Amino acid sequence: MNEIDLRRIDLNLLPVFEVLMEERHVSRAAARLGRTQSAVSHALERLRKQLGDPLLVRIDGAMRPSPFALHLMTELRPVLRSVQRVLAPREVFDPATSERRFRLVLPDFWHGAVAAFLAKASREAPGVSLEWFAPRDSSLLDLLAAHVDLVVAPTGMGLVEGIRSMPIGALSWQSFMRTGHPALRNWGRKAWLRHPHVVVMVGDRMQSPVQAAGAMALERRVGAYVPNFSAVAPLLARTDMIATLPTLAIGESAQHYGLMAKPPPLVIPPIAHSLFWSTQHGNEPALKWLRHALEPMLAIRQCATAQLPIPEH
Repeated sequence: MNEIDLRRIDLNLLPVFEVLMEERHVSRAAARLGRTQSAVSHALERLRKQLGDPLLVRIDGAMRPSPFALHLMTELRPVLRSVQRVLAPREVFDPATSERRFRLVLPDFWHGAVAAFLAKASREAPGVSLEWFAPRDSSLLDLLAAHVDLVVAPTGMGLVEGIRSMPIGALSWQSFMRTGHPALRNWGRKAWLRHPHVVVMVGDRMQSPVQAAGAMALERRVGAYVPNFSAVAPLLARTDMIATLPTLAIGESAQHYGLMAKPPPLVIPPIAHSLFWSTQHGNEPALKWLRHALEPMLAIRQCATAQLPIPEH
């Protein structure tokens, strides 16, 4: 069986040929295609030369197809329909009728952003639901495997092929303790080290930025390891423990539990965070809607300014 070199064929001519075969008239075909009559005639002539067949011949004032043209049309029509289906616009995501369950990974102190998103969803996408997972070391691999849809994590974690990201700001750090805490009388290195600390266990093996800040952090005594940030404020309110955390992690709990904030007596650089998504699935209409809805709510500068003021001693 002889094979034709497709590189020699202008495939853009095939839809023109299909309309010509249906109309058997150049001017009517031109009207359907939105082209001039001369452009359609020129396209037919080019296709004749490329295929080596007259295709449509004028006989007695009408255009008659050659046997090859009839055979070609029989084989070509299902191929063109298949190409149309493949290239058709993807299904539009309609928030108002969707029952999609989105899966999101982010620390528990972003509860304000999640609440804002769910409030928005209740108005615009009442059938949508959300699964909220705690971060772990494999969160970006879960994203690649499509086990989750979006991940909020430190920007430095994003060195994974197939992942895209958008910066949302950097977390600043403070040391928190109850009002009247003895360390407030002479705040500094010795006071910070004298009292037990609360540490939040994030991820499977993630090193705390406080621990990475230097030898001084290694000297502190840990009084409690807790599984999430929401457990910190109640512990601080009833003990002489200290917690050195991102400011955002305490948020409105500071005023509710009567906590005070002091600059840590060691240098902890702000931790840049980003919103991550899969390159493979990120253009799905539903995930684009989710990302665009969450981006402004997750912005650290917005969340930080929304916090209640934390009193300084």
